[in-house]
Amino acid sequence: MTIKKFTLPNRLRVVVVPQPAAPTATALILVRAGSEYETAQINGISHFLEHMMFKGTAKRPGANMISTELDALGAEYNAFTSQEHTGYWVKVEGHKLARAFELLSDLYLHPVFDPQEIERERGVIIEEINMYADTPMRRVHDLFTRLLYGDQPAGWDIAGTKAIVQYLQREDFVAYRDLRYVAPTTVVVLAGKVTVPEARRLLGRYFRELSNRSAPAKVKTRDRQSRPGLLLHYKKSDQSHLVLGVRTFSLFDPRRHVLQVLAEVLGGGMSSRLFRKVRQEMGAAYYIRAGADLALDHGSLVVSAGVDNRKIVPAVQTILAELRTLAKIPVAAAELQKAKDHMIGNFLINLETSDELASFYGGQEILIRKLISPAEMVRRVRAVTSDQVRQVARQICRDRILNLAVIGPFRNPKPFQSRLHF
Repeated sequence: MTIKKFTLPNRLRVVVVPQPAAPTATALILVRAGSEYETAQINGISHFLEHMMFKGTAKRPGANMISTELDALGAEYNAFTSQEHTGYWVKVEGHKLARAFELLSDLYLHPVFDPQEIERERGVIIEEINMYADTPMRRVHDLFTRLLYGDQPAGWDIAGTKAIVQYLQREDFVAYRDLRYVAPTTVVVLAGKVTVPEARRLLGRYFRELSNRSAPAKVKTRDRQSRPGLLLHYKKSDQSHLVLGVRTFSLFDPRRHVLQVLAEVLGGGMSSRLFRKVRQEMGAAYYIRAGADLALDHGSLVVSAGVDNRKIVPAVQTILAELRTLAKIPVAAAELQKAKDHMIGNFLINLETSDELASFYGGQEILIRKLISPAEMVRRVRAVTSDQVRQVARQICRDRILNLAVIGPFRNPKPFQSRLHF
């Protein structure tokens, strides 16, 4: 697979991932505009704006015109907002790419932000916020993020608050889009049944006029902690949801692949340590998993689980015990190999489709501005040693960077506080 990357005169970056035999093609537009680029007064605008981009353009002013045309193409399409970027994508049969790309470009470049549509969409956003609040399996991650970073962009909810969503006006959307949606902060990825000449034609036709202004840099995240953190959110329920984790490092750190392997050993599959201990042996949880969440200037290793209310404290103790074990005893060769094989197998399987390829390369380009091939990614994972896993575990198993967020029927913090240590 030959990947082509080029930059337009206006500094817009383009990545082309041709797959001549693929039946589909995906166009993905990414922009560095997420909740970490907001101010307190407009927290949630990146996500609200993402919704509004589908609600009419100068060429297609009707709120349903873009979705109607995309549906008529048999397309899959959607958008998403994260802390550090927003994405818009469409996936179609290969021979329909040009038409789909014109539609995607139109919504990205020419939104009208009809005030009436903004008023209607407020209700949609508020119901989305309500949905997340009523989904503790999801909400507990937001609480953990708040516990880690507090009142700064990295600690705010991506969707914002109901109060802010209620007062955002058209001029706020126009100003924010003009500031952030510029060529130097935008990446376009075309993957699947597409050629490089075709990509050059499409980009030259639709994106050459995008502004080449620079956007302000993201505010640096304050990432300090001196003692264990605990956040309890009382909710009468039959099951408690927890996220336990430690601060780590950014995605630029060379230890990131070691941390990912460590997370895989800890809770990456049905044969992982925590799955066996907490679910199979203790019978305390239906789901339990571990993962590395790494961003531009901060990161964490997190374990999440939904557990029996009566067994939550023993479950926390077990998670901490397994982390301590990783810091003290090298992972056996067979277990390490199994973890790496599981990681690599899932990684390669996920790259079988054009949309996953676009996401893989686009995610790298928008964040680190450097492309690593799947083969190189596999090589780096394969190179991780048991001693490296133990060293990283020792570095991150520190009481002062330990944090626990819980949603469940608990008000008394003492049973948790007394056990929050390695």
